[in-house]
Amino acid sequence: MKELLLGKLDGNALPHEWFTIAGSISFILLVIITALIITRLKRWKWLWNDWLTSVDPKKIGIMYFFVSGFMLIRGGLDAIMLWLQQALSSGSSQGYLSADHYQQIFTAHGNIMVFFVAMGFIFGLINYIVPLQIGARDLASPFLNTLGFWLFVAGVVMVNMFFLFGGEYAATGWLAVAPLSGKEFSPGVGVDYWIWSLQISGIGTTLGAINFIMTILKMRAPGMTLWKMPMFTWGSLCSMIMAVTVFPLLTATLFLVFFDRYLGTHFFTTLGGGDPMMYTNLIWMWGHPEVYILMLPAFGVFSEVVSTFSRKAIASYTSNVLGMIGVSVLALSVWLHHFFTMGAGANVNAFFGVMTMIIAIPTSVLVFTWIATMYKGRIRFDTPMLWFLGFVVIFAIGGIAGVMLAVPPVDFQLHNSLFLVAHFHSMVIGGVLFGIFCAITYWFPKFTGLKLNERIGRYAFWCWMIGFCMSFIPMYILGMLGATRRLDHYDASTGWQPFFVLMLIGGIIIAIGVALQLAQILASFIQKNRLRDTTGDPWNGRTLEWATASPPQFYNFTVIPHITTRDAFWEKKHHKLPKPAYEDIHMPKNTAAGIYISIFAFLVGFGFVWEIIWLVAVSIIGIIVVFVVRGFNEHPEYTITAAEVQQLEETRARKDLAVSRPEKHDDTDEDMGLWQLIGIVFGFAKDVIRNKRWRKW
Repeated sequence: MKELLLGKLDGNALPHEWFTIAGSISFILLVIITALIITRLKRWKWLWNDWLTSVDPKKIGIMYFFVSGFMLIRGGLDAIMLWLQQALSSGSSQGYLSADHYQQIFTAHGNIMVFFVAMGFIFGLINYIVPLQIGARDLASPFLNTLGFWLFVAGVVMVNMFFLFGGEYAATGWLAVAPLSGKEFSPGVGVDYWIWSLQISGIGTTLGAINFIMTILKMRAPGMTLWKMPMFTWGSLCSMIMAVTVFPLLTATLFLVFFDRYLGTHFFTTLGGGDPMMYTNLIWMWGHPEVYILMLPAFGVFSEVVSTFSRKAIASYTSNVLGMIGVSVLALSVWLHHFFTMGAGANVNAFFGVMTMIIAIPTSVLVFTWIATMYKGRIRFDTPMLWFLGFVVIFAIGGIAGVMLAVPPVDFQLHNSLFLVAHFHSMVIGGVLFGIFCAITYWFPKFTGLKLNERIGRYAFWCWMIGFCMSFIPMYILGMLGATRRLDHYDASTGWQPFFVLMLIGGIIIAIGVALQLAQILASFIQKNRLRDTTGDPWNGRTLEWATASPPQFYNFTVIPHITTRDAFWEKKHHKLPKPAYEDIHMPKNTAAGIYISIFAFLVGFGFVWEIIWLVAVSIIGIIVVFVVRGFNEHPEYTITAAEVQQLEETRARKDLAVSRPEKHDDTDEDMGLWQLIGIVFGFAKDVIRNKRWRKW
């Protein structure tokens, strides 16, 4: 009976290692504190009605940011733990982690940063910005949008579930390469957690990608042809088409791994006639395009930022678009360079090596168009532009390393080394993460109505740049010296320890950069009177998102604009087009169906992890029931009349006028410095303690 009810879950599975116990306590305390704060503020109803059940893509985008920001800190702590182990584990010293614990943390770090940090931030940006850029009020399917987000959240919970219910996480590397992912080498539940966290979030990604494609293709404002779309929208479209192409492949591959483990099939085990190399092909047919799925929206961000801060239209719009299309097409034909060493044959290796080199051409076209845009431009070096310039430097280093690895003989020497790890992080951090930071800094006034603090933002940027160079340049050197990937211990005679110590110091500097980014946001809200944007256009932008209020109304546009040029808002500003009349607006109603389906999807995965069959069956039935009930909802929309729209717009205008920055105000005439912020925080804490304000709270 016990096995029927609980499957393999018992007291012995509960967390018992120091790092899982510490993680469990931290998560439980975080949940309790958050719940107490919300309860004390009496905000549960507001949270449910205004946010959790919302189908507004802007609010869903903000929720993506919060979840991904939390996971950035979670994955960053994993990286610090890895670097600390490598710095300590030399010669007779074995460090503070066992080999198995190190591999679990290594695997979790890779999964978290790719799936739950980079993908989350990118989807958040697309949710918020793309509808505004194309002149739409919403996405093609608001329900699919909220469902995709909550499936992403279910994946986030699943990837951290071993902290609460025990077992362990996969120790197989972030792609769980066969045969390590099989029952013979990974008999615990770690790989099962890996399978279902990626499976659930991956299905959400596929649904979201379909929704974004349909939105861009079918909901553009009148007159906005494909060749008049903003560059970020182009990058998002190319990215989502790639996602729809390869994420179903990931879903199928994960199911095959699950069948091997759960049903005893032998798709990827040689013992039963399977082929581990087939798994490597399948996972990298998804894995390498995934890098460009993340990269292309970032390229779109850089195009927008360079154009805005150079005060010029993008140079050779057509070349920029064709460069993105070229990257997305060629990215589907380079996956095999990840395993040149597996004996595919000289001809096959040569083809994929050449294709890997050719993909540098459309990427270079993009860089040249950005340089041409800056040429003779009146460049403003605000923090968004600094993130772009930092990207150029780091991406160039990683790109040169990538061309080297495209040569099969070079790859034979460097493939399983830290050189490859350094190259990958140069692409993902320099290209994707810097692109995300650039985008958040650039569009933060649109998200919140406040510009970000420039002074502290520059400190954060330089911490990231210096920390990155200290952490990953030594990796290139260590790779050349023979240091392999996933290395948790090495002989003292190698002389590698100073490099690993330098990497740890660099990681700490990056962590300081993250702390400064949080301080930058805090300082901006403290100086909100000075940094408030009531114009909706703080950067003198060119695209339609800047035509809305900051932050925009829930319906985005009072009237859908008519587009005649690529830089639609630029034309509107300079030609002073007449203001159109208000009209009725149809908007989707909030729904909790996405939350319920995601809870059931999570329980399906949890049931399979611990072999609780009744839970799987009940949860699948629950998913079907919620879909059916949702399908019979005959009134998913409501109407805002033209008079109500006018009243809302007038109320917003009065509010903007009331909070407009006066000529004299309490804030200083410059952005708050770091020491000033520290003084304010400590002063506030001192006042709370002295006056015992926590009792009132």
